[in-house]
Amino acid sequence: MTTQETPAAPDKPASLGTALNQWYDRHARDLPWRSPGTTPWAVLLSEIMSQQTPVARVVPLWTAWLERWPTPADLAEAPTDEILRAWANLGYPRRALRLRECARAIVTDHHGRVPDTVPELLALPGIGDYTARAVAAFAFGCAVPVVDTNVRRVQRRLARGEFLQGTAKAGDLADVADLMPWVDDDPALTRRGYRNPRHRPEDRREAVGMCASLMELGATVCTAKSPQCGICPVSDRCRWIALGRPAPSAADSAAAKKRVQKFEGTDRQVRGRIMAILRAEGTTEVAVDEFTGTSDDAEQRARALESLVADGLVTQTDAGPGARYRLPR
Repeated sequence: MTTQETPAAPDKPASLGTALNQWYDRHARDLPWRSPGTTPWAVLLSEIMSQQTPVARVVPLWTAWLERWPTPADLAEAPTDEILRAWANLGYPRRALRLRECARAIVTDHHGRVPDTVPELLALPGIGDYTARAVAAFAFGCAVPVVDTNVRRVQRRLARGEFLQGTAKAGDLADVADLMPWVDDDPALTRRGYRNPRHRPEDRREAVGMCASLMELGATVCTAKSPQCGICPVSDRCRWIALGRPAPSAADSAAAKKRVQKFEGTDRQVRGRIMAILRAEGTTEVAVDEFTGTSDDAEQRARALESLVADGLVTQTDAGPGARYRLPR
């Protein structure tokens, strides 16, 4: 009598987190702040610099800042004009001054060490919910949902079948947490009893990895306009693909276009041009008529200068027709 062999059980599909994290290990961009041994301060700096700024522009300036101010204590003592010059063309220069405020608070309130919990990070000047969670996850290995535009897009395509990520909403954190096998005690979620009672050590490790892999997938594969579904590691469980990749409605498309901020011709562009003149090497004070080339509109130039002074980014040294301006010291 021939013994009949029991057929082998089919391989169990990898969990969402495992599939994402294995893909990340093979394909993630080689960014310097992801290197082993990167300090929490360096991670915090990378997150602030990367807000609304292309990564390629951030990398060299992030490196230069760390060489110059490797710790919060170093930046806390830096003069304003040096900080603004070092910020260069990253845009939104108020971030640079808020970074110094943040550094001073870290020195004063945390003995020079970046705090490692979301509530403590949120209490720092200039640190919002996204940045606090990103630093907690990427610098300290906390399993907390980190939600930016890229993560929101991945979640809404994957779980809801929506092509456009839409605007941020209160439920985004819980929606992303639902993708994770484990979430640490989280001030935004634990009030609702958000914990997985079947927690295993591997669940937490997987969840920590997902903080980065979800973001990387949205930045490089599940992009806003041209998602590369053919190379997506989780395309087999994507609701948007299962629904036939439906196009967004005309109303949703129109709303998305409205959310795109134009830059050309705006006061923000003129402010940037003025700051570039003041940051130039060897520049001390600049006469008001030297800003003529920043805009053809004299009222816009005046408005931009006035707002820069109000924001503490520029100092006016003389008034009237011969007004002069410089970077604060």
